[in-house]
Amino acid sequence: MSKIGKSKLLCEGTLLHMCCCAHILNLVVKDGLDAMKSAIENIRESVAYWTASPKRIETFEDMAKYNKVKITRKLRLDCKTRWNSTFIMLDIALPYRLVFERLKEKDKQYEWLPSSEEWAFATDVVERLRLFYEVTELFSGTGYVTTNVYFPKICEIKMKMRQWETSSNEIVQNMTKSMAVKFDKYWSDIQGLMAIATLLDPRYTKQMLVACFAMLHGIEPSCYECTAKVDDIVASLHSLLDHYEVESEAYKPDEESILSTMKAPAIMSVFQNSVAQQMPATARLQGEIEQYLNDGLVPYTEKFNVLDWWKVAGTRYATLRKVARDIFGIPVTIVASESAFSTGGRKLKEHRSRLTSDMVEVLMCSQDWLRNKYKDAYTGEASFWTCLQDIQEGIQVSA
Repeated sequence: MSKIGKSKLLCEGTLLHMCCCAHILNLVVKDGLDAMKSAIENIRESVAYWTASPKRIETFEDMAKYNKVKITRKLRLDCKTRWNSTFIMLDIALPYRLVFERLKEKDKQYEWLPSSEEWAFATDVVERLRLFYEVTELFSGTGYVTTNVYFPKICEIKMKMRQWETSSNEIVQNMTKSMAVKFDKYWSDIQGLMAIATLLDPRYTKQMLVACFAMLHGIEPSCYECTAKVDDIVASLHSLLDHYEVESEAYKPDEESILSTMKAPAIMSVFQNSVAQQMPATARLQGEIEQYLNDGLVPYTEKFNVLDWWKVAGTRYATLRKVARDIFGIPVTIVASESAFSTGGRKLKEHRSRLTSDMVEVLMCSQDWLRNKYKDAYTGEASFWTCLQDIQEGIQVSA
C-alpha cells in the first residue's frame, strides 16, 4: 500500500485489507478445541470403537433398539482437521449415551465409556460449536448477500462468549478465554466496509450499528463513544459517495449526443437531470444519505432480499444505490465452501507441484464430477472427499 500511495486508493485505503471471515472463525474455534480436546477424547474413542467393523455397528444398533433408543443418525467419527466433523460427531453421539452405558456392561473390551462430567461437558461444547457452525455455513453461502449479516453475527458471537465466561465448568471457561484472545485480536473492532454494509441494509441502518457497537465493546447504546463510532461509519459512507460522484462525472456522456437520438417523452428525464445538476454535488449526496436514514426501517424478515430492495426502492438514491451494489457483491469469505471448516493448512505439496498441466486438469475435472455426484449425500456433514484429502496430505507430510 505504501508503494502505491494512499492518495491513489479508494478513501485513501482505509477500507482495504480485510481478513477472510471463515479463516478467523476457524482460528477462534481451533484455539477453543485445543483447550478442551482431552475432555472429549473418550467420546471420540467410543465412536471409533463402535464403528470399527460392521459387526460392532450391528451390535450398537441392536442395543439401541433393545433400549428403545431411536436411531436417527449413524455414529460418525470426526476428521481432526475439520472442526465441523467434531461438532457433528458429538451431536450424533449425545442422544446415544444410554446405549454406550449398556454396551459397557456387555463388552468388557470397551474401555472408553465417558464419565457423567464428560457427557455434560460434551453437551456444553455442542451448543457452543453449533453457533460457529451455523455462522460459518451462513458466511460460506454463494447464493445470497453475506456482507450485510457479517457485523450482526460477529457481535452475536461476542455476546455469547461473554455469557460462556461465567460458566461453572472450568474447562468451558478456559476454552472461552482461548477463543476470546483470538477473537479480540482480529475483531476488537469491525472493518469499516462491513459496518457500511450493515448501514445499507434497510432493516438495520443506524439502529443496528448502535446495538452492535454497544454489544461489541460492552458500552451503553446512548454513550458518546457508541454515537461517535456510528458517526464515523456514516462519515465513511459520505466519503464513498464523494468518490462515486467524481467517478460518475468523469464518465458522463455528452448531453448533446443524447438529445440528438432521444425521443420526445424522454426529454423530461434530461430536464430532471439538469435540474439536479444545479444543486451542489455535496448537498445532493448528503441529501441522499439523510433521506435514506430518515425513511424508516423496513420490517424485519429473514427471507428479505436486500438486492431486490435496492433494485426497486433504491432508485430514489441514485449514487447510494451504486455503493450498495458494489458492497453487497463482496463475499466475506475467500475460501471454497468445502474448506470453510478446515483447521489444517491448504499449502501446495511438493508432489502436486510436479504434476503436468494435463494431469492437473484431469484431477480438477474428476474432483468436480465426484463432488457433484455426492453433494446431496453429505449435506450438513463432513465431506468424505475433503476428509480423504486431509488424510492424504498428512501421509505425504509424514513420508
